[in-house]
Amino acid sequence: MTGIVSYRVALQQRLNLMRPTRDQLQEFIQVHPPSLTPGIKELISLLQSKKVAVYLVSGGFKEILQPLAHMLNVPNENVFANKLLFDEQGVYVGFDESEPTSESGGKPRVIEQLRERLSCATIVMVGDGATDLETFPNHADAFIGFGGNQIRAKVKNESKWFVTDFQEMIKELGQAVRCGTL
Repeated sequence: MTGIVSYRVALQQRLNLMRPTRDQLQEFIQVHPPSLTPGIKELISLLQSKKVAVYLVSGGFKEILQPLAHMLNVPNENVFANKLLFDEQGVYVGFDESEPTSESGGKPRVIEQLRERLSCATIVMVGDGATDLETFPNHADAFIGFGGNQIRAKVKNESKWFVTDFQEMIKELGQAVRCGTL
């Protein structure tokens, strides 16, 4: 977003133009099944094997992210994203404005909610966009920029650690496990 219109207003305007129905959303998910970036399943499995909680935080839609979360063994309650609202006939009526991800600065708010709820010692955010980068340094303890799908100059330039392949993170975690630091 350019900052001229808030994220929530831009989201509302776009959805009001599209007015997706529940059936259209389901058809979209069936026609365009979720696909995983190479290495992400292995990375998350490694983290989970070490009892590290994994959360998906996105400005996208829960209805689309939940199949991905299922593929990654991430519980639905660990998915923070926008939720579309439909009436009894499946007609679009809006989106859940109580979701922090539905407004500018939403991802940092999710990180703060997690910190309060879980009394987390360390939160690491991995992301590929400017809204992910917003979480560091004031909210997340570390940020890892990811450019495996698309390299965004701002993320690459402002990340202390930038990777284009999850294998690099897997290798580092493996080293941490061998050294007893994870």
